[in-house]
Formats: sequence, C-alpha cells, structure tokens
Amino acid sequence: MFLHSVNLWNLAFYALMVFMATLGLWDVFFGFEENKCSMSYMFEYPEYQKIELPKKLAKRYPAYELYLYGEGSYAEEHKSLPLTGIPVLFLPGNAGSYKQVRSIGSIALRKAEDIDFKYHFDFFSVNFNEELVALYGGSLQKQTKFVHECIKTILKLYKGQEFAPKSVAIIGHSMGGLVARALLTLKNFKQDLINLLITQATPHVAPVMPLDRFITDFYMTVNSYWILNARHINLTTLSVAGGFRDYQVRSGLTFLPKLSHHTSALSVVSSAVPKTWVSTDHLSIVWCKQLQLTTIRAFFDLIDADTKQITQNPKKKLSVLNHHFIRHPAKHFEENPAIISDLTGTSMWVPVKVSKWTYVAYNESDKIYFTFPLANHRKIYTHVYCQSTMLDTNSWIFGCINSTSMCRQGVDLSWKAELLPTIKSLTLRLQDYPSLSHLVVYVPSIHGSKFVVDCEFFKKETRSIQLPVTHLFSFGLSSRKVILNTSGLFYNIELLNFGQIYQAFKINVVSKCSGVKEEITSIYKLHIPWSYEDSLTIAQVPSSTEISLKLHIAQPENDSHVALLKMYTSSDCQYEVTVKTSFSQILGQVVRFHGGALPAYVISSILLAYGGQLYSLFSTGHCLEYATMLDKEAKPYKVDPFVIMIKFLLGYKWFKEIWDVLLLPELDAIFLTSQSMCFPLVSLILFLFGTCTAYWGGLLSSTSVRLLSSLWLALKRPSELPKDIKMISPDLPFLTIVLIIVSWTTCGAFAILLTYLYYVFKIVHLQASLTSFKNSQTVNPKHSRRSEKKSNHHKDSAVHHLRLSVSDAEDSLRMHSTVINLLTWIVLLSMPSLIYWLKNLRYYFKLNPDPCKPLAFILIPTMAILGNTYTVSIKSSKLLKTTSQFPLPLAVGVIAFGSAHLYRVPCFVFIPLLLHALCNFM
Repeated sequence: MFLHSVNLWNLAFYALMVFMATLGLWDVFFGFEENKCSMSYMFEYPEYQKIELPKKLAKRYPAYELYLYGEGSYAEEHKSLPLTGIPVLFLPGNAGSYKQVRSIGSIALRKAEDIDFKYHFDFFSVNFNEELVALYGGSLQKQTKFVHECIKTILKLYKGQEFAPKSVAIIGHSMGGLVARALLTLKNFKQDLINLLITQATPHVAPVMPLDRFITDFYMTVNSYWILNARHINLTTLSVAGGFRDYQVRSGLTFLPKLSHHTSALSVVSSAVPKTWVSTDHLSIVWCKQLQLTTIRAFFDLIDADTKQITQNPKKKLSVLNHHFIRHPAKHFEENPAIISDLTGTSMWVPVKVSKWTYVAYNESDKIYFTFPLANHRKIYTHVYCQSTMLDTNSWIFGCINSTSMCRQGVDLSWKAELLPTIKSLTLRLQDYPSLSHLVVYVPSIHGSKFVVDCEFFKKETRSIQLPVTHLFSFGLSSRKVILNTSGLFYNIELLNFGQIYQAFKINVVSKCSGVKEEITSIYKLHIPWSYEDSLTIAQVPSSTEISLKLHIAQPENDSHVALLKMYTSSDCQYEVTVKTSFSQILGQVVRFHGGALPAYVISSILLAYGGQLYSLFSTGHCLEYATMLDKEAKPYKVDPFVIMIKFLLGYKWFKEIWDVLLLPELDAIFLTSQSMCFPLVSLILFLFGTCTAYWGGLLSSTSVRLLSSLWLALKRPSELPKDIKMISPDLPFLTIVLIIVSWTTCGAFAILLTYLYYVFKIVHLQASLTSFKNSQTVNPKHSRRSEKKSNHHKDSAVHHLRLSVSDAEDSLRMHSTVINLLTWIVLLSMPSLIYWLKNLRYYFKLNPDPCKPLAFILIPTMAILGNTYTVSIKSSKLLKTTSQFPLPLAVGVIAFGSAHLYRVPCFVFIPLLLHALCNFM
C-alpha cells in the first residue's frame, strides 16, 4: 500500500539518492589507506594498581577510580608507595577504558630501561566507567572535577621525595582531552598543576553530535575561557588528529583555535608527524606504535636534568614538540645546538664543480668531504637540493665561510634538513646565504652499509609547475595533466584553485623509467601550508600511483599560500601527473562534514509531509498517504530560501538588534560559515538525502506496523473497530500520571520510550482491527454492508458516539504512521541519555541532569491523547487549519536552528503534535 502511493519516477529518484548517499558513506568509512600502524605489545603482564582515594571523594564519585599502570618488577616495586618518577595522567574518552594507557605506558617503561632508569615516568589512568560523554554531556563537569582531585592525589604520592613533582603531564584521548582543557575553567584550579597537555583525536572545536544542551554549554564554557584568557594561559598543548581513517572525529574538529596571544598550542594530523606518517582511526591512535614512540621520545627530551621533571621552560617545550611532531631534521633534539662545527681530522676533501652530482657510498674506510663552490652557481641557479639515504642522526651537510680548498669550520645546515621515510633532504635558497663560499657534504667511514647522496643546483621556475585542479562539476569526466620530462630530483606541483573542504580530487602519478635495474623509491608528499595535515605516499617506480586530494581545514580567507604536491623523484624516470574531480569523495566530504545534520533534514521533510496530511484532512476530509504527501510537500524551495534570507538580513545591524531583542539563538548557517563549512548546494544535497531517508524510514515503519499487527492477529483474537470513540479512556489519566512519575524519578528518555511503545501498541491494535474487519467483509459481504450503513449513521451523530468506518480507520492509520516517524526520531535523539542512565543504574537511580525531562513532561500527555485520536474526531475542529499551517515554519526552524544543534530539533516536533492533540478539544 505504501509503495503503491509513489510512482516509478519517484521510486527511481529515491533509489538514486540511496546510491549517492552510499557512495558518500563508503568514502567516509572505507575510502582511506589501510591501517599501517604497528601494534604495540607489552613485554610483561600489565598490572593496574588501584590508588586509594579519600573516603569523601570516593563517596562523591562512586563510579570513578584512579589507577597506576605497571609491568613486572616495576609493578612489584611500586606497590608500596610513594613514587619517584615523573607523573603522567591518561584520560580516556567517550566509552573509553582506563586500560588504554597500557600502550604508551609500556613503551615508556622500555625506554626507561634502556637508560637504566636514569629517568622514568609513572603513568596513571582514570576510570570514567566508560561513560558516553560524547553523546551525553551531563557528566562532563563531574569528570572535570574528579580529574582535579586525582591530580592533587597523585602529587601527594611524591611527598618527601628529593625531586618531587609539582605538576603532571596529561594525555587525553577523545573527550578526555576536552576534560583536561576544562580543568582551567574550575574556580579553584591552579594552572601550574599541569605542565603539558597532549590530546589524541579530541574534538576541540565543537561536539561531533550535539545531542543535548549540556555538551554544547560545556564546549562554549571551555572554548570561551581559552579565547578570553589566551594571554594568561601558558599551558603547552599539542593536539594530534587521526586523519581520514578516523571517521568518528573528523580532523578539522581537533585543531585548536589559532589565537594571536596563545602561541604555545600546536595541532597536527598523524599522517604529517615525522617517523609516524600514517593515518590512525579513533581507537588505534591510542596504541599505534609509530605515534606512541614519537610521543615518548618527546617526553624524554622534555626532561630537565636539574629537576628530573618535565621542564617548566615553555620555549623548550614548544621546540621539542616542533622537533618531534612538526619537522624532524633527522638529528637528536638539542636545546641549544652548535651552529658552527669543526671540520677537522684526517679526511679527504674532494671538490665538485658540476651542477648535478651523485655519490654511492659503500664500505668507505675514510671520511670524505665533498665541497661545492657556490660563487659560480649563484650566477646561474637559485636553489640547491641535497638528499641522503643514510638516515643516521649525524650532521651531514655544512656551509663554509671564506674557504678555498679546505674548510676548518662550517655552519651546520643539517638542522634545516627534513626527515622523510626513505631519505633526509635539504633545499636551500642560495640568496639567503650570501656569506657561504662552499657547500660541504660529509660522507662518514662506513662498513657494510650502502647509501646514496645526491645534490643538484636548479632554478626555482624549472622545478615549480602549476597544475590547476578541475572544476567541481566536471564529475571526473575531464582531467588536467603535466609531464615532468627533465631529470630532476625534486619538483613542486602547485595545485591552483584548491583550498575548500568540499573539493576532492584523485591525483594519478605514472612513472616510466629507462635502463633501471635496481628498485627505485619515489616519495609524493601532499603539503598543505595553512595547516599541519600533510600526507605521504611511497611508490616503487615504475608504477601508477593514485593519491586522494581533499582537506581537513579550508584555506583561510587571508592566506595566499598554494597547496603543493612535493615529488621526490628519480633522475632516470619520467613522471606524468593527472588530476581529476572525484565525485564519490565530494559526497564523502559532504557526509564527513555535515552527516551529523541529516536527522534535522529528515525531520524537516517529515514535518512538511505531516502538514500536508493535516491540510488534506481539513480541505477534503481525507488524509492522504504519507509517501504521496512527502513527494508533494517536501521541497527544498519551501525551506532553504527562508534560511538564506534570514542569514542575509542578519548582516544588517537593525535586523540583528531585533533578533537579539527576541532572544533568538545564533543561526546555524552562520555558525557553519565561521568554520568554513558552507558548501555550495550542500543544503540541497542534505535535503534530498533527508527526504530519501524519510521515505525509506516511512516504508520501514509502515511495514513494521503491518508485521506486528499480523503477529497480533496470530496470537490473539482481534477486536472490532471502536464503536465509541473516546479521547480520554478511563485508564488514560492513570497511565499519563505513571509515565510522568517515571520521568521525574528515573530518566526522561526512558519515559519517552515507554510512551512511544504505548503509541505503537495502539496503532498496531488499530491496524489489526482494520485488517480483521476487512477480512470479515470478504467472508460476509452482506453483513459488511449493514455494518457500513450503521457506521455511516453513527458518523452523523455526536463525536463521542462516533463509530469508525473503514475509510476513517485508514485515514487515521495514515496520520498515525507519520506521527510514528516523527516520534521514532525523537526517541533516537534521546537514546544516548537513556543508554547512559541504564549503564549507571547501579550508581544513580535518577539521571541528573536530565536533558529529556522537560520534553517528556509535554510529550507524555500529548501522545496519550494522540494515541486515542482519530481523523473523524478532528475534521470539524476550528484549530485544524491553523495546525496544518504550523509544520512549514517549524520545518524551516529545524534547519535554521537544529542542523548544528540537534538537541533543539524535538522542540520543533512537539509543537505540531500538541496542536494536533488540542484539535480534539477545540
């Protein structure tokens, strides 16, 4: 019956929308590189020693605990406190376990063993009972206060020690990182208690799914405090994102706001972290061996030799983090590196006068210095590029001042080099070093190992090639291509007109080599200059390599940099670079950045269909099918133009003043614009996806009701259609009061779920009665006609004596099916707080704070009345016309105020439901 109300063209359209949505979802969930993280294993059995908290604290937070991580002998030695190491506190995130500390704790322990425990770290972890704080924000403040108490408890464990710490370092995963930042907002919190904060896949900018006002209020409090107090916050903070593999928290949300006064904050994607170079998913970022090794190296470099604790010097902390997480020069970190190096000893000095030079070192017995005179090269070339496949940490390239054949001292240029997976490279602009007379490349004496050193002088314009990206609406049917014919080692492909998050492309690099027998490796680095989200691709040439080109952060308006494809190539190969638009990845970007707003668009479409049904009931006396009204009423032009118009008018001061006087919240479209998230046509795409979801959701709910009614008929003898329509049955007030008490004493979402089940039961019962009546019509048509005449006679009587006819029952079912669709989404949006309450039922019988309680108080009596409402009883209502007009402005309101704040959506849904219920009385 549901499918019959939709023509084939509409059905094909909805199927196309499903296909497009599937493409976008596939790109988000599967369209990324394979997991290249190495698993970090424990060498000994991990142990978690519970730290005893003060009784008052344990009573106040019965669900939370504090643990100390250990392994083997270390765990045995530290069972008898106090401790002697450097405290680090790990905070798990949404549904995270305190045991996730084991990866980084174990690696830190191995590192301490390597240096004979000259320094070591004590890793603590908080058990938050795996709470769903990303979906229910009511416990975030409680977690923050508990962490404050844990820090004070941890520091007491070191009292009386020679090098007792006065602060702790914090590693926060997911929402744990936000809780750590929230510590600074506490009234009695001293900022000096934290010396370093590292967050992993933490959504700092905004919540992933703002399903209640508590989580949005918490975000506003934290971010406002950090912005307003930027001058006074000296906490060095590093945020690490997972990249495209992390589909739970997109990397754009993890970037800390760039504040002019707060310069001690860094944000980076794991694919850009030196020696890591991999994308991580939301969980693997905790155990990814490459990333945890980088983190532990940074921790040990942060230790102050005098205090045997993490340094208090903010400049050193920032330089260490830059060294390990931003740009690694293939050297061990030094706080004050020696710029001038002595180049003495019994070494060979070999002058090189050619512009391009390669040296293969193998079993060298003597040190060799190769010198490149710069005077003549400066006249012809602008840059020099050198690379070495020997990845040791020794200095390897120098600049000589006023030298002829031998250089006694040189400027160590190795600190300006960059470490890549298979080479360390250096590019110098000759104009920046006018005092250098020679470039010196050092080859040490080696035994058994082989490596290659290459250098070349070049003009910048010969190695910088512009490649404009294809247009967004080319849909991959056209492409642009460049061919690298010259025999260079390094190229910069400038990707013009690329800087928006809705752009997505596929780059194909085809390499062809001539006369090469050995395996050659090329590196393709996608460099985004306005954020640290670079990614590397390693290719064995000759080959054809495909690279995805899309962004986590849009290019700022005042930024003129160009995205680059840096190609570290072989001089024996020819490279062909092709770029074309990827339609599936564009859809993936829409889903990635706006997928959370889809429920708002679905509900907006259902509201429009609901309004159409109410109006058809008012105008014709019959309620049309949900699918028919969805096709007729759910049109983007009924919603989007109003939102665009409001956004435009808010640009005028007088309209903004009126807006503020009415105490209206900020338009979601303005919020999204501030985050550079307004795609062209994105609202249209989401509306089409929303309508498609509303259609298939209606089909599912209609089918479910029919199946349940069939089951009802199979299990129980069906009753007849109601002979006497009563809006308020004797048991209705009692049921309403019970559900309101349940909502007040337990959880609002639980009461809403019970109300929903009651409503579904009523509709299933009505469907079963109608089916039974139709079956009896088929068996005994004469009796059916008499029943129909009786029902028609009763229709002319007073409302409270009405008997339902078949057509009235069918109309009522159509209306109820739409209401069920709306209620289903309300239940889904309230589900996180219900799950949270069920999980913590052994600690708290009453959910506090409860985001759904106010909604439950209104929804329970409304749905109780609607469950007993039939179309025949509201046809003559004076309020029906007004009720049918309300869903349209409410559908606009859902998009205007609920697409980025989902917790507001139910507020727009209950209004037409309430008016619908009131039609019984007016």
